[in-house]
Amino acid sequence: MTERSNEATKFTKASNSEFLSKLPFEDRRDFEDAARGFIAPLPDRGVIKDDNGRVVWDLTRYDFIKEDASSPETVNPSLWRQSQLVLKGGLFKVVDRLYQIRSADLSNMTIVEGDTGLIIFDPLISAETAKAALELYYEHRPKKPVVAVVHSHSHVDHYGGVRGVVSEEDVKTGKVMIIAPVGFLKAAVAENVLAGNVMSRRASYMYGNLLPPGPKGMVGTGLGMSTSNGTITLIPPTHEITETGQKMNIDGLTFEFLLAPDTEAPAEMHWYIEELKALTAAENCCHTLHNTYSMRGTSCRDPQAWSKYLNQTIDMWGDKTEVMYGMHHWPVWGKERVLEMLKKGRDGYRFINDQTLRLANHGYTPVEIAEMIEYPPELARHWAMRGYYGTLNHNVKAAYTKYLGWFDGNPATLHELPPEDAAKKYVEMMGGVDAVVEKATKDYAKGEYRWVSEVVKHVVFADPEHKAARELLADAFEQMGYQAESGPWRNFYLTGAKELREGVKQLPTPNTASPDTVRAMSLDLFFDYLGMRLNGPKAAGKKITVNFDFTDTGETAVLFLANAALNHSPDRQVANADASLTLTRIALNKIILQESTFDEEIKNGEVQVEGSLDKVHELISLLDVFEFWFNIVTP
Repeated sequence: MTERSNEATKFTKASNSEFLSKLPFEDRRDFEDAARGFIAPLPDRGVIKDDNGRVVWDLTRYDFIKEDASSPETVNPSLWRQSQLVLKGGLFKVVDRLYQIRSADLSNMTIVEGDTGLIIFDPLISAETAKAALELYYEHRPKKPVVAVVHSHSHVDHYGGVRGVVSEEDVKTGKVMIIAPVGFLKAAVAENVLAGNVMSRRASYMYGNLLPPGPKGMVGTGLGMSTSNGTITLIPPTHEITETGQKMNIDGLTFEFLLAPDTEAPAEMHWYIEELKALTAAENCCHTLHNTYSMRGTSCRDPQAWSKYLNQTIDMWGDKTEVMYGMHHWPVWGKERVLEMLKKGRDGYRFINDQTLRLANHGYTPVEIAEMIEYPPELARHWAMRGYYGTLNHNVKAAYTKYLGWFDGNPATLHELPPEDAAKKYVEMMGGVDAVVEKATKDYAKGEYRWVSEVVKHVVFADPEHKAARELLADAFEQMGYQAESGPWRNFYLTGAKELREGVKQLPTPNTASPDTVRAMSLDLFFDYLGMRLNGPKAAGKKITVNFDFTDTGETAVLFLANAALNHSPDRQVANADASLTLTRIALNKIILQESTFDEEIKNGEVQVEGSLDKVHELISLLDVFEFWFNIVTP
């Protein structure tokens, strides 16, 4: 299968043209704000490499996005506008003592000048991009030492580059504080471990990592341009923010914090710097409607809590804030503009929560509600509530699921057939694969792309090798991608089309559990991770008990397999165990990171075994190893 793409059809052109008339493109305030305070561009035109010369970030791939260029026919004009804004990168002065480096990664890195050193907020995804961002700052500002790093929340684009700006030695000796909201470490580690493989595979769709940048391909994510692919690091926090209203003096500046858990991240916080009259609402108020459910896969987030925390932010600091800066996008200045952002964000998430529940209580299903709900004009025409990253449609479905679960109440959906079995029945009933494709081709010519994708997906699952069906489904996905206002929706559609046309290509596999993440895993989380990997059918009827004694941490535990479930108890050993292992946590980490094997660590004397080594090997043999490049749009 060869790589190809189509032009925008007349229906796609008409759909995109509607956005030009219904949205206030004459409002240029965002362009003025995104350019305000510009000091210097990113070095090397935004190309950042690791120590071996491998490119981990490259903004030149988006040179086709020009600020003064009209949107191509294959890109939604609203998304094109957002990409023009997001692409503005470099070093910016926000207010005296507060600077940002933007578009050096998916997120922003913010630097505040304390009395003696620097306080860094959210050091990007990769150590390499964070290091380059700090070097750009040092080229234009005094080279003071970093005295603190503050993580606004537990997603990797807000902590992964920490070793690019500070060393663990300086943290351990107290030269540098690492400050984060309570629950940060648990949330950061768990998200990258328990569902890491499937989440990362779906993220390759969501962030457009497999798409070539261009007017028919990747144009950004709405939140940022893309994700860097450098070294993800993590240094555990030394200080936790545990309550709203908590204050800290950090290098001469007064910080007041507001905890906002279970909003955009499980552990998240806002804060206000008194001396600078500067506020951040972390990722809960930025220049897009955010996800209350991320399509890479997450638990459903709480739009009601989201709204309430924004309201609390207004109550605590709204009247005294002069600038609000974000962990993505560009700041806004002046109390009036700050309050506009906060209030419309507050009301937008509240609207999603309350209107979903209102219609659910009328008996409507999530798919029906998502088609019925539209923002009122005052929210729909507010650029920062447009669906560049989250969308009203899938956020509504998430709100329904949060309250009522996946079942819509119709018994027909209670025990549906699996996709392949259902597909064969559908296709048979519709007259066979060729008949379905023939009818769907006529619907495609009418511009009914959603319907075509709904019907032809059954043909692809019933007969994956049917070339005409794959091509037709890819064509429908492509046009829906061209029309999408959301960056992730566009990327999902276009990546799906690419997979249908070219198949699944085996590329270098991303590491969902980086060395720092593994080292930060608690023993409890590690054993939960093993339990998730247990192959239940293979384990049926087997019983194995293993004691663990960690000589470097002083921890003990017993792991026991029974009834095809792997459980564990901390601070315990049993006398009748099949095997007892004495080892260090360091040795265990090496095994997890595949830097060594269990047998090699035994041979090296790092692991001692009493009892049955065969039982240990049997237990290990029951653990699944996951294939990353599984199919998504084909069976």
